Order: sequence, then structure tokens, then C-alpha cells
Amino acid sequence: MPPVNPSPAEAPTKPKLTLETPLPVVIRLAERERAGLEKLRLFSVRDLLYHFPARYGDVAEVRLVSSLADGEVVTVYGTLGSMKTGKTFRSRVPQATGQIADESGTLRLAWFSQPYIAKMFPSDTQVKVIGKVTVRDGRRSMVNPEIERVSALPSATGDSLFGERAPEAEAVLFPVYPETRGVSSRWLYHAIQKILASLPDEAFADPIPEPVSTRLSLPTLRTALFWIHAPKKQAQALAARKRFAFEEMFLVQVGHQRARREIEAEPAYRVVVNESALANFVSRFPFKPTSSQMDAAREIFADLGSGKPMSRLLEGDVGSGKTFVAALAAHAVVSTAPEGAPSARLEVAYMAPTEILARQHFDSFVSYFRHLGVPVGFISGTGCLKFPSKSNPNEPTKVSRTQFLKWVANGELPIVVGTHALIQKSVKFKRLGLVIIDEQHRFGMRQRSALAKKEGRAPHLLSMTATPIPRTLALTAYGNLDLTLVRERPEGRGEIVTKIMGATHRRAAYEAMRAELAAGRQAFVICPRIDEADPDNEMALQAASAKSEAKRLAEEVFPEFEVALLHGKLKPAEKDEAMRQFVANEAQILVATSVVEVGVNIPNATVMLIEGAERFGLAQLHQLRGRIARSRHRALCLLATESRGETTMARLNAMTKNADGFALAEQDLANRGPGELIGGRQWGLSDLAMEALKNLPLVDAARKEAAALVATDPKLSSHPTLATTLTRRGEVHLE
Repeated sequence: MPPVNPSPAEAPTKPKLTLETPLPVVIRLAERERAGLEKLRLFSVRDLLYHFPARYGDVAEVRLVSSLADGEVVTVYGTLGSMKTGKTFRSRVPQATGQIADESGTLRLAWFSQPYIAKMFPSDTQVKVIGKVTVRDGRRSMVNPEIERVSALPSATGDSLFGERAPEAEAVLFPVYPETRGVSSRWLYHAIQKILASLPDEAFADPIPEPVSTRLSLPTLRTALFWIHAPKKQAQALAARKRFAFEEMFLVQVGHQRARREIEAEPAYRVVVNESALANFVSRFPFKPTSSQMDAAREIFADLGSGKPMSRLLEGDVGSGKTFVAALAAHAVVSTAPEGAPSARLEVAYMAPTEILARQHFDSFVSYFRHLGVPVGFISGTGCLKFPSKSNPNEPTKVSRTQFLKWVANGELPIVVGTHALIQKSVKFKRLGLVIIDEQHRFGMRQRSALAKKEGRAPHLLSMTATPIPRTLALTAYGNLDLTLVRERPEGRGEIVTKIMGATHRRAAYEAMRAELAAGRQAFVICPRIDEADPDNEMALQAASAKSEAKRLAEEVFPEFEVALLHGKLKPAEKDEAMRQFVANEAQILVATSVVEVGVNIPNATVMLIEGAERFGLAQLHQLRGRIARSRHRALCLLATESRGETTMARLNAMTKNADGFALAEQDLANRGPGELIGGRQWGLSDLAMEALKNLPLVDAARKEAAALVATDPKLSSHPTLATTLTRRGEVHLE
């Protein structure tokens, strides 16, 4: 019997397209396209629609070949020639090569791993190409440019002026998207336009409540998506970008406000400071605390005694003495007996981002608390230590992880210092009263939360950073934390002289270093990269490498001194040995990458030479420079640069004239953006939102709107789309 066709009412209906629909359901993908989308982390319709253009092109950007300069990103119209496939000389990577010619000259073109381009765009095809220009020995070229056929070429009347006749496609702005191998900007544009035309109205559920959008004159989600991907004028693109920047800031702030309300609803240990014991503790330090340090401590003590979990960020410039403030907080906590257990102590967990820094803090806390008989533990991925040792009460001893974890669980180690190993599930505290996290912007929100929720009561949380952070960043990155600043530098710190060093100054710089080394002091040499760049790769960073520089300095420049090498690819034991040699002055020169940027304390080091200084942001340069401001000796920081460009020199000159990290951070935010300032990639914010962090009114508005909404609807029961959006994000505000 033949099958019966279902009636129209019984026919299966095609599922409606939503923002969560996987891309392969909507678009037929070749394997290279699937791989490219995966590399860009574009899996759903939402991912693709939120992949915003990096910029927009228009006919005013079109340039003649003869006018192109090195490093420019431009649009060129012309006719293709000499198109062919082949392979690169050394690595034998398939490629397409050719050239584009206009009335002023020719521009060489190359597409690595895209040999099919030569077949898709044969010679004599009229096209436009968009890309970054490289000029070598007077010859201009573009690597992997965007390419598209055009029906007619503009007629040039000057270097960058065009006549009335232009391709119809150029009548509006065209988006230029971040791309990768297999997924070009043009492919992304057409895919996005297809999806926008297919989405039903109900798919555009807006996470920003309508009253908020109305108050701030923001376009709806649907309008903003059309405007950002196909603007008819610049004002539409700008309005859409403002809306999406606000959206991310708003979501971050709502998450912060909800997290803070949840934390404050939990009970915390009440810490009562014993003033006389505290005064005795402070008196043992070999310096007089600054008023800024003591003010910060009093703010922390007020939080500790409130009965609510403290959530505070201690922010201070390099060398301002934040570790001392943390030690005062730890002293107050371990000196407090929990309610109902008068013979017990509350416990402190201190987490640092690297093993080098964690071990340094362990040694410091041992010296701070040894006279009080307070045991201190250390845990990292490579092992555990306990102070004091049974056999030698003046030294720590190595212990098994099993025994160490038992002591922690029984409350026998009141202070535990460590790396990420502290947040492993196997590490269980008995009465954790305070969590201290050093250089906390290097930890994700999940890591902070995991340590802060180790047991029943919510421990107090003190986060610290030596990276001065402008207000917009503080409001966004740490919107759930109260902020305390330590602005003064302790007395007795020597002056730092910072100088810019060109190629002609290198011999004099080495002699200045030699004089310090001969006087018994030590020097850092900082390099922007670990290994040498591939000379065949024009796109690679051509800068001094730590490995080659260490070898050259040891053999050719300073053979009379010992040179140690430290970088991120070394094994933990190798890093420890390099630092041990430098701390013990067995090595007088430490060649390193920016791994020494934060926290490393070598008072005997008085010279720092930073190679390729133009490659670092001002805040990072300031952090590095802070490693040599640790004693009474005059310190010398040398900024080596091959670039003499106006922008580079203005930035580096700011370093020579300004020792205030907060002022330099504000300048870095304006010049290079927040991603460069404190490594914004780890936050999970888009480039658009990172750029928006320069806009204090926008961040303030997002915070105020979020606070008002959460105050009236803490569970977001009246805002289901917003709640769903936050759930999808995992409420990880800045991971």
C-alpha cells in the first residue's frame, strides 16, 4: 500500500529561527568555513550577529597605489594581473599571488593557505581590495586582503579624490569584520545579511528593559543589529555601537549588583581588632607605616567587624606597601577566636597568580608571624611547605600533600599562602575568615568565587592590585567591590631616573649598568618575547628575545658577571632556580620577559633595561620599573626603542617625567585602551565594550540603572529576558 501523504495540518513545521539556533542549521558550511567559525568562536546565530564590524569602509577611503604608506589599512580599486597559485619558499604553504594595478602603479598581493583565490579572481578582473599595506624596499604589498569584484572602477582625479562615478555598492558604508582563514569579511557580511532577513520579530527579545532604553535614547535590539551591520550613514553605526557597549556594561553591572546582594545576605565571622596587640605587631616592622597604609587598614578593620562579608579592593601604586596592609588584616583575623571556640583561630588564605610571587609572600608572612608562633603553610602545583619545621624551628619543611591537606582541614595552619592550587576541591578550610587575592585582575571571577566559598560562612575578601586602575575600569571590573587606595610611598625609597635609549646610546647604557654591577648591585633586562621571530614572517614581532639576549649578554657584553634567564615557558623548577640565583646574588643580571612585572622584590636590583619599550603599555612599563624601586639606592630605568615615531616618543617621554602610576594609567587608557592596560581578553568583554570603558558617563549610567533595577527586582522575575541573558552568560561578569 503506497504511503499516505500527510495533510497540510499534519505536515511537520520548520522550527522557527532564533538567536540560539546553531549556524549549520541556517547556513550550509564547507569544512574550511566550519573551522574558521570555530576559531572565531561563532557557533550560533547570536554569536554571528554579535560579531561586530571592526570598522566601516566608504569611497573616501579609496586610495591610489602610489599614495600608500607602510602600515595603513586602505581600500584600493584596480585590475588584477599575474594571478597564480604556488607555495611559499621555506614552509611550502599553499598560496595565491598576484597584483592589482591602477593608473598610478601596482600593488603585490598574497593570500596564504588560500590558493583558490587565484581561480575565483583570475587576471584582468576588476576588483577592490581592503587590507594593511606593507612597504619593503619601495615595493608595496598586502597579505590576505579582503577582495571583491566590482562592476566599474572609480575615476581618479588626485591621490585620494574620486570623480562622481563610483560603484553603486559604495553608496553606503560597508562593514569590515574580524576574519580568519576560511571565513572572510565578505563571507561574514553576506551570512549576517541572510540571517537578519530571516529572523522573525520575536527573535529580537531585548535584554535591556524598555524604560531604560527610552531614558537613554538607545535603539532597540532589532534596530541596532540592522544599523551596526548595514548602516546607511555613520550616525546609525555610532548609535548601534553605543547601544551594544551599554548593553555589555549593563549586564556586567546587573551581575555585580546581584552577586553583591547575595554575598551580603550571608553571615560572616566578626573580627574584633586588639589594638595593643596590633600596635606591638606593627612595631616589629623596620619602617614607619604611612598614613595612607593605616587609613586603608582602618577601612578594612571596619568591614571585618561589621558581621557582613567584606568585599574590598586594595589598590596601590608600585612600592606603596599593600602587602603590609594585608599583613595587618591577616593579623587581626588570626588573632580572633571564632564564637564558641575560644582556643581556636580563624584562618587566612592568601592566593598569588604565580609560584614565584606566592613563594615570596610565604617567606614574608613567615617573617611577619614567626615571633607569634603562628604556623604558615604554602601550596602550589609543585609541592607543599610548612613553617615551622619540627626538626628546625627556624626553617620551613617540605611535607606531603596528604598531610598538608589534613592540617588545613583541622585548622592547624592559620595562614596558607599559595597559587591556584588553593582553589582545588581537595583544599578544605575549617574556619576560613579572610581570603586575600594578590594581583586579582589576573584571576577570573570563577576562581575568586571558588576560594571565597570554601566553607559555610562567607569569608571576608580582600583583593589587591598594584596596577593603578582608572575609575571606569574600577567601576566595571570590580563593581561588586569597595575600593581603597594607597597613594603614598613609604619613606626611604630611592629615586628612579628613567631615560630613553636609542641605538647610539647602547654602549653608554651598558657602561652605566656595569658601574652598578661592579658596586655589588644587580640588573634586570626585560625583553618583549621569549624566542627569536621567524625572519620569513613579516607579520611577526621583530624584537629582542629573552633567550638570545641572555646568551649575547653573557658571552659578549658582560662575561665577567653571571646571567640568569626567566620566562613563561620554563618549567616551575627552572623558574625557581633562576629566581633563587638572582635573590642570592649568584646571578647579577636577570634577563626576563614581563613575567617579573608584578610583585617580585629584589632590593639589591637598581638597574632595569627594557628592550623594545614601545611594545609595552605605560602601565606595564611602570609596573616593570617598580621592581627597582625597592631600596635607598638611586635606581636607573633605561627604555630601549628602535622607533622614533611621534606617538612612541610622546608615550615614553611621559615615563621619564611621571612617577605617578595613576596618572600614567589614565594616559594609557586614553592612548591604548583598557585591553592593553590590564589584559582585557581574560575578562570576556568584546572589543566594543573594552573601548566603551573609556566613556565614564556610559559606565556610570549602566551602574546606576543596574543598581536601581536590582533594588526593585533582585530576582529579575519581572525581567525574564534579562534573567535568561545573564544565565546564558553564567553571570561571570569579567572572566
